[in-house]
Amino acid sequence: MDKPVFKQHISSQFNAELEDVRQRVMAMGGLVEQQIRDATDAFTEVDGALAEQVARNDYKVNQFEVMIDEECSRVLALRQPAASDLRLIVAVIKTITDLERIGDEAEKIARMASDLSTQDRAGPMVEISHLSRHVGQMVHDSLDAFARLDVDQALSVAHEDVYVDREYEALMRQCITFMMEDPRTIRRVMDIIWAVRALERIGDHAKNIAEYVIYLVKGKDVRHLSLELMKREVKGE
Repeated sequence: MDKPVFKQHISSQFNAELEDVRQRVMAMGGLVEQQIRDATDAFTEVDGALAEQVARNDYKVNQFEVMIDEECSRVLALRQPAASDLRLIVAVIKTITDLERIGDEAEKIARMASDLSTQDRAGPMVEISHLSRHVGQMVHDSLDAFARLDVDQALSVAHEDVYVDREYEALMRQCITFMMEDPRTIRRVMDIIWAVRALERIGDHAKNIAEYVIYLVKGKDVRHLSLELMKREVKGE
């Protein structure tokens, strides 16, 4: 596991401020993980009440983003951080943006669950649960990599995104088959398609967070690189 040398500053208050920012990101991440689980449970169990709870809790995710963003702006203005400190603040700002978008995707899934609660159950629900667990683990692992500054784990998250994309494509084929075999299922299956798409996007956002970890630790921007090129950049080849 690679770790940057985050120096201890003369100002203990500055140290405390940076640690507070990191802890708030982790708290936001924990809330987002719960939103993913609740939204998927609401969808697969066709639980309208739980879906409404997810929608109501989305404002908490948004509040976290605003609060952390304001704290980062204050640190930038008052402390004028450089080197690894500046990378930390930049990585945090980018990470909370992706976490907020993950929250939005969870809310979308909850909205689809509310719609399905008025219809008959149909579609590949077991497969959706599996995909949800997969992307949920990606989010968890990316946040863990952020907390521990673990480049290897960040690379592992990026690698998992390949498998999520394959699961997504397989589910889309199943949904199309459902609609072709019985056109009466089109409305229900379209809700499923939107939910599956939201889960795939959550996987993309988790990969983004993993890339920010690599930037934070290595100082290298690996966005838009293939997995192989990303590994070479990280290992300095």
